[in-house]
Amino acid sequence: MNTLIVYSTKYGCAQRCAMELSKELKDNVELINLKGKSNVDFSKYDKIIIGGSAYIGRIQKEVTDFISNNLEELLKKEIGLFICGKQEGDMMEKEIRENFPAELISKAKSVKNFGGEFNFSKMNFMEKVIVKKVSKVTSDKSDIKHDNIKRLAMELNS
Repeated sequence: MNTLIVYSTKYGCAQRCAMELSKELKDNVELINLKGKSNVDFSKYDKIIIGGSAYIGRIQKEVTDFISNNLEELLKKEIGLFICGKQEGDMMEKEIRENFPAELISKAKSVKNFGGEFNFSKMNFMEKVIVKKVSKVTSDKSDIKHDNIKRLAMELNS
């Protein structure tokens, strides 16, 4: 079996999560950062995992474009979805529903929130000000949900 993980990342959290996920999967895994490539030969893959990070409630445009341009092909595959972000509970569920098409969510074998992180060294001045004001966080902080990464892998490995 061959699995493709496609993702987009702004500060690196989704990339770190995708790499960790790839190590948990039993299949041959290829990772593609959608910021560098968007054309995919779907015939090579049995499973496709799609993810990215949510900022102000929206996942990266590369992810939404990839899904909308390839939805018909994606619906033919075994699907996993993940989103990185600092929201919890109902707010994260809402972000998932607003960022992935309903038919893709219902087709997905697994949909997980991988948590998120703040990396101040990669933020510009205004992003730092906003994050400090809204989240009350003043230094780097990681809340990656490693258990959810393992769960998504386990559900797609079965």
